[in-house]
Amino acid sequence: MTGVVVRVAVGPQVADAGALTAEAYLADRLVDATDSYADELRDAEHRAREATLLVALLPTDDGEPVVVGTVTLAPYGTSYAEIAEPGELEIRMLAVAPEARRRGIAELLVSAALREAVAGGARRVVLSTLDSMEVAQRLYKRLGFVAVPERDWGHVEVHLRVHTWTPPDAPGALVESATWPPARVVDVDGWRVGLSGGLTRRANSVLPLGAPADVTAALDRVEELYAREGQPSIVRVCRASPRGLDDLLALRDYAVASRTDVLVRELDGIETPHGTVHTGAGPVRLAVADRPDDAWLTAWSGSKARLHATGAAAEADETSLRLARTVLGGAPAIYLTATDPTGLVGVIRAAFAEDWVALSCLVVAAAARRRGLGRALTLRALDEAAQRGARKAFLQVEAENTGAGSLYSGLGFQPAERYVYRERR
Repeated sequence: MTGVVVRVAVGPQVADAGALTAEAYLADRLVDATDSYADELRDAEHRAREATLLVALLPTDDGEPVVVGTVTLAPYGTSYAEIAEPGELEIRMLAVAPEARRRGIAELLVSAALREAVAGGARRVVLSTLDSMEVAQRLYKRLGFVAVPERDWGHVEVHLRVHTWTPPDAPGALVESATWPPARVVDVDGWRVGLSGGLTRRANSVLPLGAPADVTAALDRVEELYAREGQPSIVRVCRASPRGLDDLLALRDYAVASRTDVLVRELDGIETPHGTVHTGAGPVRLAVADRPDDAWLTAWSGSKARLHATGAAAEADETSLRLARTVLGGAPAIYLTATDPTGLVGVIRAAFAEDWVALSCLVVAAAARRRGLGRALTLRALDEAAQRGARKAFLQVEAENTGAGSLYSGLGFQPAERYVYRERR
């Protein structure tokens, strides 16, 4: 559904989620109006205190989004975790408003739940379902859940089928960095300080691998280095970071600048694009090159006017283009371009490290969107990468980008890790 986003419920959204859950269960005849469980379904305030309550929000004309779906993520040991074992997170009470069904909202909610589970370090996600819930079971299978019959359970005349999902292996910070290397790297006590003139956070942040003898002293040197470069001090906090680094950064007035999910998939069984992709102007041609030309770089930067600037602005823009070529050209990569009769309408980059391919820089012109061009570019990039020997693919997407998450989930990508950029204020 266009415009729907998934967020942790806040304020009145909590009570709305409870009312919706009960409404959905009653509509599906999973509970009776006199059943005490209906009251538990309505009590979302209690769920929000013990577990994570996600809601799918649909924008409205008055600017106040309406709750059209919800799901609860219950950690092991809470009252809402019925079958979760240590280290597992349990999905409970998935519900979509009856009038909003068959629009992909359930998939958005479950996909977001998996990303939150990975962000929280869960080793596995578990859920229970009834035999009658065939549509839900098809969704779970599509998202990578597997049935575990030995964990099936029930009570009285109800038999519940257990399905589990295990996060795939992430490429790791070093592989990710190798596909997007900074223009310059300075070592500070084993930490890799990226310097690229401010071109993207990935190329202008600290990759804190390992624990220096004195973390505070290392941060002091990092901040001095960025200050000399006239850039903000940005640190990536991920699995490879020293324990307690995130708390230390918060104390030093580093705010969360963004949260990024790493999504991965195997390259066997790629669905190559069939037929011709069309935009409003006509058929689209996809071309592959070993390096980006100015038109590709302009499409990625999002401002065609930059190539026609004059004077000091032209000099600054040429510097930016040189930086872009340096960063993008620092790893083996291919560059895909989509053109229709009006000109360039889309680009994507596929970079290689070890047996991985990293997809990035997907841009589709505004006039060519919602016609499957992003999907076609991504699939073609995966196919080209497989032909060049890559076995696995990954990409990075901001955690709040529900639309992109939905696209990539539909293409078989699954969440493997979440990292956070913290920037000093």
